[in-house]
Amino acid sequence: MSSEVPQEIRICFIGESFVNGTGDPECLGWTGRICVEVNKKGFDITYYNLGVRRETSTELRKRWLNEVSYRLPQEYDGRVVFGFGTNDTTIEDGETRVMQADSISNTREILTEAKQLYPVLMVSPLPIDDKEQNRRTAKLSEEFALVCAELDIPYLDGFSTLEKSQVWMDEVRNNDGAHPRSAGYQELADIVQNWEAWKIWF
Repeated sequence: MSSEVPQEIRICFIGESFVNGTGDPECLGWTGRICVEVNKKGFDITYYNLGVRRETSTELRKRWLNEVSYRLPQEYDGRVVFGFGTNDTTIEDGETRVMQADSISNTREILTEAKQLYPVLMVSPLPIDDKEQNRRTAKLSEEFALVCAELDIPYLDGFSTLEKSQVWMDEVRNNDGAHPRSAGYQELADIVQNWEAWKIWF
């Protein structure tokens, strides 16, 4: 019988409702699902879901460091996965909740600071059942990809794949217009699990 102690890893997933797993009756979302799979491989994962519904990059910029540093003291193998942006592109009172230039600036600030402290990955904003908003989100995702390339942080463009996914889009449409249910989140979990940057962590 092996006496190997599993490697202990603490991961904070930080973002909005897609990180939270809103809409999933199994209450796992994509973040819970990928951690289940890593645990099955013998890793001891402590998983913190720090997704806040309706949150924009401006709000996240103000809270992320306090919340993450409290859960990931330096003596532990702590890592951070970000996923946000869709709420930034929502129209309220005739304009987007966050201007694109501010979204980019917020993201650069968040990621620059995070990278100095932890291994970091970023997952793109995700599509909903609104073609106009999806156009804005796709553009923002391209800008986020450029910021991540500039900072040498792995970036997963889940937007492009899920916008073409019948499973994701049908569940979003038949649910609340924004969030999928279990099958949609499983689809995103599969994309993340096959992402080289995620696999390298384990």
